[in-house]
Amino acid sequence: MSAEREVWREAAGVVIATSAYGVSFGALAVASGLDVWQTCVLSLLMFTGGSQFAFVGVFAAGGLAALPSAIASAALLGVRNIAYGMRMSPMVGTTPARRVAAAHFTIDESTAVAVSQSDPRLRQVGFWVTGIGIFLGWNLTTLVGALVGDVLGDPKIWGLDAAAAAAFLALLWPRLTRRQAIAVGVAAAVVAAALTPALMPGLPVLVAALVAILVGWFNWLGSDDASTASAPEAPR
Repeated sequence: MSAEREVWREAAGVVIATSAYGVSFGALAVASGLDVWQTCVLSLLMFTGGSQFAFVGVFAAGGLAALPSAIASAALLGVRNIAYGMRMSPMVGTTPARRVAAAHFTIDESTAVAVSQSDPRLRQVGFWVTGIGIFLGWNLTTLVGALVGDVLGDPKIWGLDAAAAAAFLALLWPRLTRRQAIAVGVAAAVVAAALTPALMPGLPVLVAALVAILVGWFNWLGSDDASTASAPEAPR
């Protein structure tokens, strides 16, 4: 029972941080030219923060003429959810109905909380609590941000644009205990940061993901980790 409470506590922290991020999206979406209802529908149906911000950012820059580019950018960032779905499919349940329902809640945060658990039952708890909690909180705060966006001013002043990233980093950090994991994270981050000024939104993330796969596939800097893990423990 204590383990399940810990999962709930972990999920709640992520839900609160990510939901706060929804205020930022609501305010930015209205500022870019969407009305309140359009903003809320976008959160209800798209429900993936990176894609939503990419859509709004491109739309704000070009208006209706940039709508195809905005859709393409959002779709490019949403590709990562396909990989998440493949990873999460065995965890969320064996019935088709559960898998269909889980598809809408398969996002960065729900995947991260789920895979960080070692017990299959706790993985399900982490996934569903995080996914449903963020869906409810994100849509509520999107509405709040859209309604009071003008009062808030620039959402970046409040640090809301970094809330979800900080929550995800908090989940990732404890897993960076070996040089291989650190190498993957550093390589992907450097590539994404370097390409962001040069490529359209969405492409740097995909290229960084490819680099992470290559680094992990070839197990760069991972040989020492493996030998350390297999080495017998010294007598005490």
